[in-house]
Amino acid sequence: MKKLLSLLLVLVPVLCAGAEKRDLLTSRFTREDVSRHCAYQFDWVPFPAYADRAAWESLPAERRAATIAAGEKYLGFGWPSVLPSMYLEFTRTGNRAVVDRIIAQRVNALRALLFAELVEGKGRFLDDIINGVYAYCEQTFWGASAHFYLYDYGCAIENPPTKLPDDTDPVIDLTTGDAAAALSWTWYFLHDAFDAVSPIIGDRLIREMHKKVLDPYYEKNDMWWITGWNQGNVNNWTPWCSYNLLTSILLIETDPAKRLDGIYKSMGSVDLFINSYPADGGCNEGPSYWSSAVGHLHNYLTLLETFTHGQIALFDQDIIQEMGRYIYKLYIGGGDRYVNFADAPARLQHSGVKIARYGQQIGDERMEAFGAFLADKYNADTRPLSGDVAATLFDAFWKKPDTAPAEVLVADAYLPELQVAAARDRENSPEGFFFAAKGGNNAEQHNHNDVGSFVLYYNGNPVFIDPGVGTYTRETFSSKRYEIWTMQSGYHNLPVIHGVMQSPGGQFAAAGSTFKADARQVRFSTDIAGAYPEAAGAARWVREYTLLRGRKFTVTDSYTLEGAADGTTVVFMTPLPCKEQDGAVVLSGDGFSLRMTWPAAKLAFRLEEVPMEDPPLRNVWGERLYRLCFDVKGGRTKDNFSFEVTALPVRNNP
Repeated sequence: MKKLLSLLLVLVPVLCAGAEKRDLLTSRFTREDVSRHCAYQFDWVPFPAYADRAAWESLPAERRAATIAAGEKYLGFGWPSVLPSMYLEFTRTGNRAVVDRIIAQRVNALRALLFAELVEGKGRFLDDIINGVYAYCEQTFWGASAHFYLYDYGCAIENPPTKLPDDTDPVIDLTTGDAAAALSWTWYFLHDAFDAVSPIIGDRLIREMHKKVLDPYYEKNDMWWITGWNQGNVNNWTPWCSYNLLTSILLIETDPAKRLDGIYKSMGSVDLFINSYPADGGCNEGPSYWSSAVGHLHNYLTLLETFTHGQIALFDQDIIQEMGRYIYKLYIGGGDRYVNFADAPARLQHSGVKIARYGQQIGDERMEAFGAFLADKYNADTRPLSGDVAATLFDAFWKKPDTAPAEVLVADAYLPELQVAAARDRENSPEGFFFAAKGGNNAEQHNHNDVGSFVLYYNGNPVFIDPGVGTYTRETFSSKRYEIWTMQSGYHNLPVIHGVMQSPGGQFAAAGSTFKADARQVRFSTDIAGAYPEAAGAARWVREYTLLRGRKFTVTDSYTLEGAADGTTVVFMTPLPCKEQDGAVVLSGDGFSLRMTWPAAKLAFRLEEVPMEDPPLRNVWGERLYRLCFDVKGGRTKDNFSFEVTALPVRNNP
């Protein structure tokens, strides 16, 4: 079995510390339990039928109007095809965007047209939906060119076994599943309307669903997201694909035996995903992928519980509850700022209603209030129905509780297995300092080489940052991943030791991480020497973060090196304009300034500019970032020093 370095490091890393074999679904619920619900019927569907006009008209008028307007944009839509030359771009140049763009256009069009027709109910969008159904039926492959590696068990992303899709050997990736789920709901809601035009429409769709999705799923176990190469090495793909397959099986498959086999197979895969999480519920894919990972787990469990009329349910389980709470524990503020470790942008929006529903299902009023806050902030009741069909409709027809919306700003949080700490000056206040720091290892999912790094915010504004992730290309998920600067420790808030940066791999890890918090101060400490290769000569490098609430933030490094510290530099990344002034660096933000000091006898300061050439990074940070470099003086093999950050009085702001 070929498991090349790129996949081991990026797609399916080693399991998190603290992961355990729980098998919550298949150990608590038998095939017989599932079989009681396998008759092909739709009494479980919680959404109104297409013909139930009163129910659809009960949605807020502004939201219905927005949904119809969104659908109208796709009247006469051309349903662009993915041409062979577009698929070939990935292996020729590494460009996946040309295919990804068309995939997104098509599924977005289908969903928008479906939602508009459901809301309006006049048949005005029906011809375009039928055009979409046929466009999908006549398309060889519903997936992405970047996922052709699935055609060979264990193949590398950058060297797939085929350059074009093979219709004799169907494989299922994320976007194939998304299309299948959208088509399944389209058939469910509109099959009578299709039959009124021609029974051929529904019959063709069901045949293609079996050929491209259902039958391959029943017959194959060699798609890694199903079993994790028989080792449980899974990530967000597993709940995401399993959710889409469960949707398709429940709505399309009529054979009770196949329904049972398919449902129980998906339960086994989802067990592997739950098993991969530590007890603290930490998502090592980061807060952006939380919606893809835990968010799709929530979708899956909600759908399974709904289908079985509440008989198969896991929301009372501690691990499921902690996996949900992660998202507000690492929330910074402003509605769109989260601790963006791993492949996460500095700004992102999560579905507030989904978070509120999750909170309600686990009995967490803070999570429920936080979700309600986000829903209000982003005007959920007036935005068009969009996105995954079932998740959107669960949100739309959810009965809101009496819980008042509240921006939940926790005073401090620590995820001991994930080794991520977060704290702020004052609970439920965005004012003052907020920091988050991590230990962990360099084989985390969507990994950056960032063991020991941190982010710092002041009054909700970024000060020292993780730059995030740029445009995904062939190299992003390959053995060349760590040639990309955003993935390197030298562009995180970390030391470069003897000119050497951290290395990828599970063996490159932090040690001895500790966390302590009280009303006065918060401390997080971790030894990051083990994250560097032998060439760095780091016997010990303890990084300690101290937040003295309401006063200052301090970073302290204590090290023992094998050889003089020549060529050693401590790096900080910031978007803020800064200048050296009176032996300190002044960082100037919107309405505030911060002063950073260090021992000048031990460290020499220099400033670099890092141009933002990649659009996703430039959209967040502007034209440039600043790289503060502190070169270690004196060549000592053992030493320590501290960086102290304090706020300047507003009257002194430059």
